[in-house]
Amino acid sequence: MRKFLLGIALVSGICFSTFAQEAVIPTFPLDLETAVDIALKNNLTLKRSELNQLSNEATLLQNQGQRYPNLTTGASSGYRWGRSINPVTNLFETARIGNINVSASSNATIFAGNQINNSIKQSKVDLEAGLYTIQATKNDITLNIINLFINVVFNREQVNVAENQLATTKDQLVRTTKLVDAGSLPLSDQLDVQAQNATNQVNLVNATNNYTISKLNLAQALQIPFTSEFAVIEPEFEINESLMATETPKDIYETALGIMPEIKIAQANIESAEYGVKLAKAGYYPTLGIGANIFSNYIDQAFGTDRPSFIQQLDNNLSEAVSLQLSIPIFSRLNNKAGVQRARVQKQLSEVAALEAENQLRNDIETAYNSALAAQLTYESSLVQVESLQETFRISQQRFDLGAINSVDFQVAQNNLFNAQANLLNAKYTYIFRVKVLDFYLGNPINLN
Repeated sequence: MRKFLLGIALVSGICFSTFAQEAVIPTFPLDLETAVDIALKNNLTLKRSELNQLSNEATLLQNQGQRYPNLTTGASSGYRWGRSINPVTNLFETARIGNINVSASSNATIFAGNQINNSIKQSKVDLEAGLYTIQATKNDITLNIINLFINVVFNREQVNVAENQLATTKDQLVRTTKLVDAGSLPLSDQLDVQAQNATNQVNLVNATNNYTISKLNLAQALQIPFTSEFAVIEPEFEINESLMATETPKDIYETALGIMPEIKIAQANIESAEYGVKLAKAGYYPTLGIGANIFSNYIDQAFGTDRPSFIQQLDNNLSEAVSLQLSIPIFSRLNNKAGVQRARVQKQLSEVAALEAENQLRNDIETAYNSALAAQLTYESSLVQVESLQETFRISQQRFDLGAINSVDFQVAQNNLFNAQANLLNAKYTYIFRVKVLDFYLGNPINLN
């Protein structure tokens, strides 16, 4: 699995090179899948995580390069005046001497307390953690977009409810006005219905405004310009008895432990900290390296008039050397001890962070499960309430048309029904989202179909 993740990381640089592209501007209406895809392409937090991953790749590349010897070449040229030693004849001369020096050197580490291998292994673990960080960021973005998308659909249905309520009140106002004109009802009934009609108009304005704001919130999360054309495709989603997860919170938690990137990040950080301890301990070990260099020079005042050519001088003056360098730490003024202590503390902190991640995951799942269960019960109760109030309203409407009840009683029945319908919508979409959160923890594909 690790080799597979690292393979993804090595080719990710090609994918990440498109950061400079402009934000994706979609065509409307949007379905949920398209909205999530746009959010992932435009989100700057995700791009920042991907750029950090490029930095992790560079660190790995740098550490891998420590296995190889370096090679440095150089040259210099200049003039000297006055009395000085001729570097070719090794005699004091008083003259202008022009010189050209060429050199090359190479050094390689033979042993350094296994620092190179451990630094490479640590970099690979950090690279793996970076991939999980990217996945965690994508998960957060996806859940946020789903929530905002559902909120748009919910507010659109709230507008429909408000429109139906206003239409019913307008019909009632027409009938009441005719009955008042005919002398069958007092003028006060007409005024009551007019007041209710005005209230319903305000409710429609508020519902429409909430719908617009929910679309604006979604557009901003997608990081695209908001226009009046912005719209979403309402999914054909039906709630059934099998919607709620059959797994217990414990079952969901055990599944999530193996798939949630936050847990894998914490585990990778512990492993990285373990390599950090090994790297710190390497300070106690001696280091052994090998070096080689080559040097030659040319001067324009060698041997008077009998001066060898440039190539001949370089050949004659060639100097080569090979050396072994051994460094044995005896006393580092407690730097090594302090470094090991800090590395061990960092490992312990990583272990604490891993426990915190597991506890937070358990808490989130238990909260999500109980919230979903409560939302299910609320939805079922709201469904029964709406069905009952629909029948109550139907009877009240018949009685009002026959003059058996006044307009106030009819408006009470009407308001009770529409409030119950609004509560049902809220319960429905809250239930849907809570269940989708549980699907997320179970690793199931998240959709609204």
